Amino acid sequence: MYVCICNGITERDIRRAADEGCRDLTELTMRTGCGSSCGSCREMAGEILVDARSLFDVPLQVLAA
Repeated sequence: MYVCICNGITERDIRRAADEGCRDLTELTMRTGCGSSCGSCREMAGEILVDARSLFDVPLQVLAA
């Protein structure tokens, strides 16, 4: 699905950026251009980025040695 029509950025592009370590909307804009034109996609792009990043924020329990 296209999220940023102005720059041709898809949901897949945003999730890939998150996989590569993108942490916030400012960094996403710098990496992809998403939201740098009209800005109408910024809210949706931010939600997708938060969702994608939440996969990395799950704390893992450390097993006692």
